[in-house]
Amino acid sequence: MSSCDRNKGTLYYQVTCNRATRFINSGYGIAQAEWDNERAEIIIPGDTGIHRRKYLDELQRDLSMSMLRLRRIVERLERSSPTYTAADICAEYRRKDGSGGFIAFGRRQAALLLQMDKRQKSERYTYALNSFCRFRNNKDLPIAELDSCVIVAYENYLKENNLCINSTSFYMRNLRAIYNDATSKGLAENANPFKQVYTGIDKTVKRAVSLDVLRRIKQLDLTRHPMLDLARDLFMFSVYTRGMAFVDMAYLRKKDLHGDILTYHRRKTGQMLKIRWEAMMQDIVDKYAAETGPYLLPIIKNADDDKRRQYKSALRLTNKKLKDIGCMVGLIRPLTTYVARHAWASIAKEKHVPLSVISEAMGHSSEKTTRIYLASLDASEIDKANLEIMNALE
Repeated sequence: MSSCDRNKGTLYYQVTCNRATRFINSGYGIAQAEWDNERAEIIIPGDTGIHRRKYLDELQRDLSMSMLRLRRIVERLERSSPTYTAADICAEYRRKDGSGGFIAFGRRQAALLLQMDKRQKSERYTYALNSFCRFRNNKDLPIAELDSCVIVAYENYLKENNLCINSTSFYMRNLRAIYNDATSKGLAENANPFKQVYTGIDKTVKRAVSLDVLRRIKQLDLTRHPMLDLARDLFMFSVYTRGMAFVDMAYLRKKDLHGDILTYHRRKTGQMLKIRWEAMMQDIVDKYAAETGPYLLPIIKNADDDKRRQYKSALRLTNKKLKDIGCMVGLIRPLTTYVARHAWASIAKEKHVPLSVISEAMGHSSEKTTRIYLASLDASEIDKANLEIMNALE
């Protein structure tokens, strides 16, 4: 049964017994054109995209399993309790959900998200579940038993393992999202087990490094250490390009460079940015030109292979090498690709760049406000500020 609003709605299982009717929320959303009400099954319209098609295929399999499970519940209740009600059927379904416990349910949700091409969310779910699984010594538990005592104990476990407050909150927020998925499907009553733990985002310790540190990093002689040399070059390229995120650097293509303007879209926000191309950027690109194929930088080296896997692998290796470089220049805190982003903002502030450009050295709790400021500012002013910073590194 589909409850539709403006041709879209949520799919419910309707359970009727002795003229009493109850509903179980499947948690799945479909369009009216994707549902055959007479045959009670999914329809895949001819113009359906590949990712939506995968989602509907998975949904149809899940519906078939759920209907089979409901029939078996009815058969058991008829043998054991002839006076059963629709409410009894629903309660039994929720108590004995075929997906198993909380961890098993979460992994199934992560797999479904991956099929829907929601890769980042799927990965976040998986990271959180892996951590929770270690806490549980690989033992699952029923969704209904995930209470505040379990979650508080898990938070203490994370603290004992020296995780920072934001990492702890990251795991909690994703486990809460999985729990909310389960309650939306009617697999448990929402008892809000996360109410006693921190799920916010704390202001992080300043990550920026000084102009002097950037000069020392740039001037290091790493000719005998090609992997360190590459990590340093990628770090400096990020600084040169106004703190470009590593993921955006990874996907830069040669065709994105037109004359003296580099144009790209931030993968996180979709915002289009334009950067004036400078000699320092070209020097790095020329250095690795033989290794890059259609890309500007040697991060994604095989355009036919899994690009995201290559990017994440390169990010891990680069941060590992940057940590060594940080030790070489005497840094106490780890040097990472993200430091380049903070460094540009911090130095820009020291150079009296308008706060509307850098929005208090990217100190906003969200990048939304920063994007609004940047969008309304003359790009030439930002390029001018960027050139000042690069000249200061000479």
